Amino acid sequence: MKILVLNCGSSSLKYQLIDMETEEVMASGKYERIGEKEAFITHKVNGKKVEIKHEAYDHTEAIDFTLKQLTNPEYKVIDSLDEINAIGHRLVHGGEKISQSVVIDDNVVKILEECTHLAPLHNPAGIMGIEACKKVMPGKPMVGVFDTAFHQTIPKERYIYPIPYEYYEKYGIRKYGFHGTSHMYVSQRLAEIEKENIKDIKIVTCHIGQGASICAVNGGISVDTSMGLTPLGGIPMVTRSGDLDPSVVTFLMKKENLTADEVENILNKKSGVQGISGLAPDFREIETASYTENERAQLAMKNFKYAIASYVAKYAVAMGGIDYIVFTGGVGENQINVRKDICNLLKFMGVEVDTEANNIRGEEKVISAETSKIKVYVIPTNEELMIAKETMRLVK
Repeated sequence: MKILVLNCGSSSLKYQLIDMETEEVMASGKYERIGEKEAFITHKVNGKKVEIKHEAYDHTEAIDFTLKQLTNPEYKVIDSLDEINAIGHRLVHGGEKISQSVVIDDNVVKILEECTHLAPLHNPAGIMGIEACKKVMPGKPMVGVFDTAFHQTIPKERYIYPIPYEYYEKYGIRKYGFHGTSHMYVSQRLAEIEKENIKDIKIVTCHIGQGASICAVNGGISVDTSMGLTPLGGIPMVTRSGDLDPSVVTFLMKKENLTADEVENILNKKSGVQGISGLAPDFREIETASYTENERAQLAMKNFKYAIASYVAKYAVAMGGIDYIVFTGGVGENQINVRKDICNLLKFMGVEVDTEANNIRGEEKVISAETSKIKVYVIPTNEELMIAKETMRLVK
């Protein structure tokens, strides 16, 4: 079975064609600047990368041109679009109505539309991708894999906010959590590696990248996560603030005469480790600067690592203990000292990192010492493969 995985942004389209018999990525790429004359696609196949400038004024045109690259005689990977058995869409917000991956129908699209106020950038793009596929590949089965769905198992006392209950009833204001596909993939992959029944183990998964979230996975299900109503909550990220005293928002609005949109922009795009350090929004640059005499960079990194370690410890309470910790995401997979320092903050829980084993980037490996009471892993995430697996499961 061959699955086409799509991740639609407001002006972009990421894709992978995966052969599920071997789990091999046959082709992948990204269409950028959709809606502009300067639109272009970067197509990767057989280890080669080709960039093609091609106008695409909407997602239908972008998907149509992308599919033509898959059958292009110059570097084709399939003879016909009939070889694509199904399409898996990465979707962001299904609210409380979608608690698992679903076969896409009109009702699913309606729910996406209803949840647009919760994900104003992502949900409209997902709908555009779905509608475009209907036009370009009519009748082809489609599956939606939602970022929020994995977290719908979180108990109500953990997702409810201590504000007037009427706002939850009227607007659905509660913790939803994100990165669910990644947390689901690495927790299932860990169980495979360890040959454990996932229902018997307690895992804390740390997805640390440009955006970052921590998740408590008990018995294979999410029982708590750091992101909240939006991806702004939780730990500080590269440009996002993470958790704050809510009065910080109203204080800034009054003192700086800011609108709600302006302060939201500050918290999403000018805060986090960048905001504290004052450096460019590049995690590697900020981390490198923290090893010099740059006190603000040092402060930003200490704040970042402390927040992550604190959430890990918090989730020992959520699950009554921890068996495994997993690092994933761009930072989690590649920043050696970040992992080491977080583990060192957790020494009181019996976490011991093996310095030599931890000296890796982007590899699947145990990095804890044999004497560590909690086993620590690095597992590169693969959200596209998880989407493809869910699509194959539901289509079959």
